[in-house]
Amino acid sequence: MARVLRTSVVAPSPSPGGAALPERSLPLNHMDAMWLHTSPVERVFLFHRADQHDDAMDVLLSNLQDSLSEALRSFYPLAGRLRITPDTPNRHELHYQPGDGVSFTVAEYDHVGVDELATDEPTELARIAPLMPRLPEGGAVLALQVTLLRRGGLAVGVTVHHAACDGACSTHFLHTWAWAAASRGATIAPELPVIGRTFIRDRDDLYDAFAAPRPYRDRVGKLLRSPDAVVDKLLATFVLSEDLLRRIKDTVAREAARRGVSPLPPPPTSTVATYGFIWHCYYRSKESSAGGGNDDRAYAVFAADHRARLDPPVPATYLGNCLGLCFATAGKKEITAAGAGGLLAACSAVAAAIDEATRPRGGDGGRGSWDACLERVVEAYGAGVPLTLAGSPRFRVYDVDFGFGRPAKVDIVSVARTGAMSVAEGRGGAGGTEVGISLPPDGMHRFRRCFADAVACLSSTSPVKLAGADTPT
Repeated sequence: MARVLRTSVVAPSPSPGGAALPERSLPLNHMDAMWLHTSPVERVFLFHRADQHDDAMDVLLSNLQDSLSEALRSFYPLAGRLRITPDTPNRHELHYQPGDGVSFTVAEYDHVGVDELATDEPTELARIAPLMPRLPEGGAVLALQVTLLRRGGLAVGVTVHHAACDGACSTHFLHTWAWAAASRGATIAPELPVIGRTFIRDRDDLYDAFAAPRPYRDRVGKLLRSPDAVVDKLLATFVLSEDLLRRIKDTVAREAARRGVSPLPPPPTSTVATYGFIWHCYYRSKESSAGGGNDDRAYAVFAADHRARLDPPVPATYLGNCLGLCFATAGKKEITAAGAGGLLAACSAVAAAIDEATRPRGGDGGRGSWDACLERVVEAYGAGVPLTLAGSPRFRVYDVDFGFGRPAKVDIVSVARTGAMSVAEGRGGAGGTEVGISLPPDGMHRFRRCFADAVACLSSTSPVKLAGADTPT
């Protein structure tokens, strides 16, 4: 376990004129309520440090704390608390009052160094979990932990409640914090967040539906919160290089042409190629296990940013959630089929889900698609825990530099509990996409075998036979 050195509450700094922020409340809408009952998102940034002297570390920690206070002045709702709106039965709000702040923990962890954790190879979750802070009781929506690692490494752990904001907003906050820590005016500051709830037309019926208890939610929630959900799990990163993504796209396009079908917009996008390839390998590895399940359908659930798609558009820096859900479904036999046909089926289903969720709507603003959303969620989770998605290459997590260099590695640790895959841009400036997967050791072995076989077959000059014709062992 990490040894906690100190924990403090960092409040937003006063305005340049010295005035403290007044008490304020920010009501949640139906897009926020969708995430009320989900697990927090946990992300860890791993860094190397050039200067390891104690005095330098004290300065670094002080700077991180001061710059956090500065960033929170603009993102003050993240320093508040999630609560039931007074005099209402089920409406929620982010409520900030003077004295509120974010839990900021400084810890030491001598068991591992950065090089041991900043790897793509499977790593025991038990070695990473101590780097993540817990959300304090009482409705806190953000917690931070800076951990000093062995041999000069440093980790920044971030835990955020999804009902407070989506990934675009939380990483906007992290870029703002990092800018305040590293630049102090030397470069152009990130844009300020736009705070308010007048940009999205709220749907009371959807709010009530998302906020209400649901039997499937209780069952899945117990499964995800149980100790067995994370014990003995591994976390690994799989890199889809630009060349690999190109080969996936070419293979899918050739197979579609061979069959005389055109299910994908030409050419398939990198997003479709990434999601489809991983979904194909994921379910193929599950089907190769003794207890692969008997359900006929496979599901993948992921989010699409709607800021630019609503009418009128929502500001890109809007603080809150502005996501719509995409539901990809296909027959398990189709997406797990050996050969390019399995990959075509997976990518086609992903492309269709994205098209359905992002297609321009009529005057109802896509009301019909929202009305069907809860029904689709119940359907997907009724068949088990579907493959879900966290993160995006657009968040630029490898550009988060607090003044001591770019991250050596960024992981979304909460995928171990939620059953999601995480997605980020490829580090090192080489392009491509990184995908994080968390599975028990036997499941990780099968997935790695399927992934390696699929990559090898895409590279082969012989007819493509994705994920191997033989059952992985």
